[in-house]
Amino acid sequence: MRVLHVCSELFPLLKTGGLADVTGALPPALAEFGCDSRVLVPGFPAFMSNVIDKELVAELGSKFGAADVRLYLAKTPDSSITLYVIDAPDLFDRLGNPYADANNQAYADNYRRFALLGWVAAQLAGSLDPEWSAEVVHGHDWHAGLAPAYLKAEEIKTGQKLAASIFTVHNLAYQGVFPYRVLAEIDLPIWFFNIHGLEFHGQVSFLKAGLFFADKITTVSPSYAREIQGEEQGCGLHGLLQARSHDLSGVLNGVDPAIWSPVTDSLIAANYNTRSVAGKLACRSALQEYCGLAQQDEKPIFAIVSRLTEQKGLNLVLAGIDEILSRGGQLVILGSGDAELEAAFSERAAANPELMAVQLGYDEVHAHRIIAGSDVIMVPSRFEPCGLTQLYGLSYGTLPLVRKVGGLADTVTDSSLENLADGTASGFVFDGFNVAEFGAAVRRAFALHARKAEWKRVQKYAMQQQLGWDAAAKVYYELYQMVVN
Repeated sequence: MRVLHVCSELFPLLKTGGLADVTGALPPALAEFGCDSRVLVPGFPAFMSNVIDKELVAELGSKFGAADVRLYLAKTPDSSITLYVIDAPDLFDRLGNPYADANNQAYADNYRRFALLGWVAAQLAGSLDPEWSAEVVHGHDWHAGLAPAYLKAEEIKTGQKLAASIFTVHNLAYQGVFPYRVLAEIDLPIWFFNIHGLEFHGQVSFLKAGLFFADKITTVSPSYAREIQGEEQGCGLHGLLQARSHDLSGVLNGVDPAIWSPVTDSLIAANYNTRSVAGKLACRSALQEYCGLAQQDEKPIFAIVSRLTEQKGLNLVLAGIDEILSRGGQLVILGSGDAELEAAFSERAAANPELMAVQLGYDEVHAHRIIAGSDVIMVPSRFEPCGLTQLYGLSYGTLPLVRKVGGLADTVTDSSLENLADGTASGFVFDGFNVAEFGAAVRRAFALHARKAEWKRVQKYAMQQQLGWDAAAKVYYELYQMVVN
């Protein structure tokens, strides 16, 4: 089966968040089920400069404000993924953040940039590449939201369905909403602009287009699939999602063991496994040394690897940080986001250099160093479609401290007395989005860490979880079969 994944990021070439990890891991996992998967990406510099074996497929001329558009077939450097790259310098040849300028303002022409992505995806279900055409077009997040719309427009025009479509919501909060006037520039029927289409409160929503026109919708955890059908987390789209509930499913993300495994990870100070976690102590000491923290092993090291936003619950951490520092715990943070949070965490770290370290931005090596070397990874999100950080934590015996929401609820079991007794505890879970419940979870982490034997048992159970992509790939393959047949 020929499957085209459509996305804006792909690990290891371009990553701003978990989307890249998913799109980098899912196609190889699907190969085990006989899927011939290819990935379509915009021609950002990170792709154009780093792909290999690049071959021209088609010259497309001018489109959506780009004077000279070409499509290339290429490989990722490890040759594990075949991809198409849209070379449109007028739209994509911009250094830095792929979505926003140096002032973190979204590019005004993002609607053109990602309309081109969706339009080319639909063409690849036709005859654009005479050697290969997609049977299933699988769009990821709002950047690919117009792909199902272009497929539907072609079906209505010709009376023939080019390909089935799947649309995966990685985060409903990011919707790609633009003024009504852009509809005149993106080559879709004007009558698609209505409540039963891509209209959203008088504007054009790329995300809604994907949700409405795709044959099937998935999101990245079963709990999140249920949550977004309610008003609180539905972001104004809960009515549509309720109406399409029979087409909506939650497929839990996985972890790529080739990238995230303490047994083989070449980016950490020492490798380790469930039989012996001695190597984790070396990773812990290396993390403390790198961050300039005091060398101590009696109190836990808490960690955050995340966008620094309120959605991720980082305001809770900031408000409850004394629950960690006053007890002698250490805190390591890697991430960027809201300027106020960046400044506040940096200020606390400067005042407590032996207990706290903050590195702004994203650094893949440091992320691995933190996951391996810390004791507790915190993901206290207001909402969380799936979350990957807690999965990495489980794999490395770094116990997750999470809020009971979305994929966090699906993957972490609280270290309550009963769960400790029956051996199912894997971390620390709190319910209410407030400082009191966050602080109580922190105190439970300190209490368990002081009981070394119990801590090791929970740690071992966490590391034994089956977190690979095999299960998810099987579900997707079955879904592809369903929409094609």
